[in-house]
This record gives sequence, structure tokens and C-alpha cells, in this order.
Amino acid sequence: MLFHYQAGRFFLYTLPTDMRKGFDALCGTVYNEMKLNPLTGDLFIFVNRTRRHIKMLHWQGDGYAIFYKRLEKGTYEILIPPGDSKTITISTESLLFMLQGIVLKSIKKRKRYTHSFVEKN
Repeated sequence: MLFHYQAGRFFLYTLPTDMRKGFDALCGTVYNEMKLNPLTGDLFIFVNRTRRHIKMLHWQGDGYAIFYKRLEKGTYEILIPPGDSKTITISTESLLFMLQGIVLKSIKKRKRYTHSFVEKN
């Protein structure tokens, strides 16, 4: 993938998006519908009604970048958020699986140790 992305969060907008939307309209969706700031450096992901097109919007410090892909066969899987939420946060792995066509519901992770760092004052 030629799309350069630095560490941040991934936000998936779960309602269908009109893929004719450009930079300004997608920023408006992030701000007005998702209630987030498009200038944070986070990645915002949009899928159309048929789930064959995906757009990702990212602020790169000096301007916006859009990654746009159309599938010739198949669809993208999107996770359905609990309740009435229009936005969910997804992991890097979930995004990569989504782009590769891997069924997210069938993935099971084995337990791993994670260490949380606690700062002492």
C-alpha cells in the first residue's frame, strides 16, 4: 500500500457514504456526523452503500490525503457498533483484515501478556 500513515487511531464511519464526496465533504462528515476533529492525524474510513468502495481520509500535517479503492469482486465487511453510534474505533489489524477481505467475526486471538506502564510521581 502506498498510503503513508503515522501512528494514530482508526475511526470507521458505519453509515453508507457517497463516494463522490471529496476532501471538504468528508471533513464535514467527520466534524458534523462523527463529532471528531479531522485535523488530529487520525484515519477516517468510509464505505459506500454496496460496500464495494472504501475511502480513507488522513490529515498529514500540511494537507489531506485520500486513499480510495474499488473492489472488482466481493465487498468490505464493516462492524456494526452497539446502539445508535455512527462511529467505531478499529485496530490496525482490523483495518488490514478488512482491506484483505478477511471475515472479522471469525478471527479469534490467543491470550497474550501485555504490560501497562505506570508512571511514578
